[in-house]
Amino acid sequence: MIKESNLVYEYDGSFEGLLCCVFESYAKKEIPCDINLIDSGTLTLFPTKKIATDLQKSNRVLVSIPKKIGSSALEFMQNAFLTCLSQKELYILLFLRMGYTYGPSVINMLSNDVVNTLFKAVKNLHNESHLFKGFIRFSIFNNALVSEIEPKNYVLPLLVQHFSERYPEEHFLIYDKTHSMALIYKPYRSTIIPIEELTLPELNDDERHFQDLWRLFYKTIEIQGRHNPKCRMSHMPKRYWNYLTEFGYMQKSLPPSK
Repeated sequence: MIKESNLVYEYDGSFEGLLCCVFESYAKKEIPCDINLIDSGTLTLFPTKKIATDLQKSNRVLVSIPKKIGSSALEFMQNAFLTCLSQKELYILLFLRMGYTYGPSVINMLSNDVVNTLFKAVKNLHNESHLFKGFIRFSIFNNALVSEIEPKNYVLPLLVQHFSERYPEEHFLIYDKTHSMALIYKPYRSTIIPIEELTLPELNDDERHFQDLWRLFYKTIEIQGRHNPKCRMSHMPKRYWNYLTEFGYMQKSLPPSK
């Protein structure tokens, strides 16, 4: 018999570690009340259980998902893991438990709170990654393209294909300051690695010149009679502006809006 426990699972933050939490839930026939990162500093009045990452256990869960719930459910769950949703680990565990009961139809059960919450989170992830495909601005440092972003969700895995296909012969780096991760690409090879902090050198004269030209172009093509700050902010949220060249990216202060 399955019981809802007052246990809080703790795991290492990896996708494989989360799958081990799912394995533990089934092995012990219990549903945790929450899942936190080990040493996250999250205070709780409930007893905790550390779940060790075991690749054999995680692989058993991974293989079972497309077989019993469908490949679309696996992709959905993997995307949900990239979101900034609070308690996403617990929602994913509950989603998988539902999936093992109802099968592939679980993906369409949007009236269910668990499925609906994850669906909205994944939609937000895809919307944000789509915006970054247009909002990322690169600068040249030592013959490499470099960009900084501060996304809410962990979007780098969703940006790999787009920018690899767009700049197949270039060397580029996209640094995610929020998650301290970086997408590094050199022709036909890409990887995502942890970087605690990225310190960039000063822009050279050529790069400054081209950035000035871009800002001049942006200002010149604007139709003053149609200037609409509210509309601009709805299509280009203000939290992206610090990293847009046209708004003074890598400058000490933003140019005044007119």
